Amino acid sequence: MTNNKKIMVTLTAAVAAAVMALAGCGSSGTASDSGTSGAKSSGTFLAAGLFPLTGSFAYVGPASSASLELAKQEINAAGGVLGKDMETTTADSSDADHADQNTSSAQSLISKNPSVVIGPPSSGVVKNTYKQVTTSGIPMISEGATSTSLSGLDPMFFRTIPPDTVQGAVLGQVIAQDGVKNLAIVVLNDEYGTHLRDVVVKTVEDAGVNVVYGEKDAFDPTETNFSSIATAVKASNPDATLVIAFDQTKSVVKALAAAGVDTHKMYMSDSNTVDHSGDFEAGLIEGTKGTIPGSHPTDEFQAKLKKIKPDLGDFTYAAETYDAVILSALAATKGGATDGKTVAKNLPAVSGTTGGEKCESYKDCVALIKDGKEIQHVGQSGIGPFNDDHDPGAASIGIYKFDAKNKPVFDHAQQGSVPKG
Repeated sequence: MTNNKKIMVTLTAAVAAAVMALAGCGSSGTASDSGTSGAKSSGTFLAAGLFPLTGSFAYVGPASSASLELAKQEINAAGGVLGKDMETTTADSSDADHADQNTSSAQSLISKNPSVVIGPPSSGVVKNTYKQVTTSGIPMISEGATSTSLSGLDPMFFRTIPPDTVQGAVLGQVIAQDGVKNLAIVVLNDEYGTHLRDVVVKTVEDAGVNVVYGEKDAFDPTETNFSSIATAVKASNPDATLVIAFDQTKSVVKALAAAGVDTHKMYMSDSNTVDHSGDFEAGLIEGTKGTIPGSHPTDEFQAKLKKIKPDLGDFTYAAETYDAVILSALAATKGGATDGKTVAKNLPAVSGTTGGEKCESYKDCVALIKDGKEIQHVGQSGIGPFNDDHDPGAASIGIYKFDAKNKPVFDHAQQGSVPKG
């Protein structure tokens, strides 16, 4: 549940010095990715990124890493957190098919006593790791885990991305609005896939669309041969096909095309609304639509990230990662300490649950906190205050359309309502 009690914090140089002395702080060091000393031992705000750099979700890792670095640069340029430069550390979460790596990477971050763990963006990996993190007194903020089952998961779990109840409803609305009458669904059998599928099914059926294949069927994530599924989809005679998958999308779409299914009349979700120019022959999925939860990063924000990673081409969850870091640093500032429990306690308030004054930059928000004011950080993702389930209070879903090069092009954003906790 959110904590709406107003906590008035006034930071003076003397108080800040006393806090650092009690925490055993030394002089400010340079920001580092080593993370050798964490919040509990040094008083330094340490943000740990649990991002997928390998596995089926690896395409989102670079944007998350760049956003973590950008947030660190801007926070430190504004004076750091409680007078010290913040530090970062990262570990490769991989995907839900690599549970051992999920937990070992989480443990490697926990051992550094971070103030917060940002990520993972996968719902399945969250399920495999959140208890490790939260029982260690560290809040976890996922930038991309959208499973409906994660709402209210744990008092120390937050997310800056709306649940699939929002994406699924918007995706279903788009399908129905396009005049589809008979829909086939090809979906992988995991936490993310089936929960999203179920919301889409309810939405389209309420709008009068028939689900002719896939309402209950789902394929194993390790499946590599999709010819029989493609044959079954073709036999169901759909107007359009929704594909909910990760890297399997490449094989699924090729199998559908080989079976004679129209690959120009498809829909995708955030797991596969990515650049497919290197995956398919030109024009194979031209006209296909996809959805990505969260705000579409502005050109200015993208340019900042590209200064950090010049070859960055996919910005999925970049804004959500950035906001998670900024909110965490503001929570530590408001609470006057960098330990995980202080950060978790103050996250709702700095997101705006106490009706505070709106502020956009970390620097401006810190100035208001130092003046003893309540704040609402208005970041890149536009999530609004956290609700009682620690989900975003507001949500935007981006609608994309694939061009002749099989690249998703942003078309427009559609607002969706987030269920109240």
